[in-house]
Amino acid sequence: MIVQVERRVPFPMPERAFNEAARACLRLQGINAPCLINLVLTDDLDIREANRTWRGIDRTTDVLSFPSLSLAPNRLFDPSAPGAQAAWDCDAGAFFLGDILLNIPQALRQAAQFSHTIHREIIYLFVHGVFHLLGYDHHAKEDQQRMRNQEKQALEAVNPAPVSDEQLLALARAAREFAHTPYSNYKVGAALLAHDGTVYTGCNIENASFGLTNCAERTAVFKAVSEGNTAFEAIAIAADRTAPWPCGACRQVLSEFAPRLRVLISWGEGQTDSSTLDRLLPHSFLSFQEDLHG
Repeated sequence: MIVQVERRVPFPMPERAFNEAARACLRLQGINAPCLINLVLTDDLDIREANRTWRGIDRTTDVLSFPSLSLAPNRLFDPSAPGAQAAWDCDAGAFFLGDILLNIPQALRQAAQFSHTIHREIIYLFVHGVFHLLGYDHHAKEDQQRMRNQEKQALEAVNPAPVSDEQLLALARAAREFAHTPYSNYKVGAALLAHDGTVYTGCNIENASFGLTNCAERTAVFKAVSEGNTAFEAIAIAADRTAPWPCGACRQVLSEFAPRLRVLISWGEGQTDSSTLDRLLPHSFLSFQEDLHG
């Protein structure tokens, strides 16, 4: 499965998230052939123009699909069919299923409206678009129900159960065991929760040249960013003694990606506390820059 992503609106959703969601949709339909989808992340004006041009509807919407094949829910995809062969993309080595336009600003509004995570809402809209490419529609009530059932199964396949605060703290405590602290003997572990449900752990790593020491929080965030994940919900930090609030450097690094990140801490014999990054760092450099240009 190949999802080519064109980012007309810069949004930090890794391509692998869309590929995993598309694969889940195709598996439900029993499609094993290599397939290609072109996904465009766009905005209100762009998708409104496409809606007006191609559907005669002069308003914005959340997602539009433009199939390249005439598929139907009850008809299996036949790679040997003449129509399928016409959709073969030699460069990609896959059958081109069509284009999806996804309106990021609308997705953000709907995430807030329905109390979804941003990741969940965007993946839902993408999955909805994929099933339109596969021949599903929702004009009639029975068709709508059939499509919703498929979407639900696909989302369950790609969205694991949410990570609880207790689980995140437990992962931070486990990460603490790997800390390299021969100079301070103060071990810290961190667990960073991304919007897509992935957890990145880190520990503090000291060095004889003290300025080269890296905190657990930065270890976790650098690991995440180096793998293409830059959208985060919460971080848990665990130490064996004293409350491990992030240092100033870690607060600034975290605010680069998630200024309102939830911060959970644990220390001693089950002591815990929590806050948010904007409270811990009310005047970050990023906020200062935004004030200058706002």
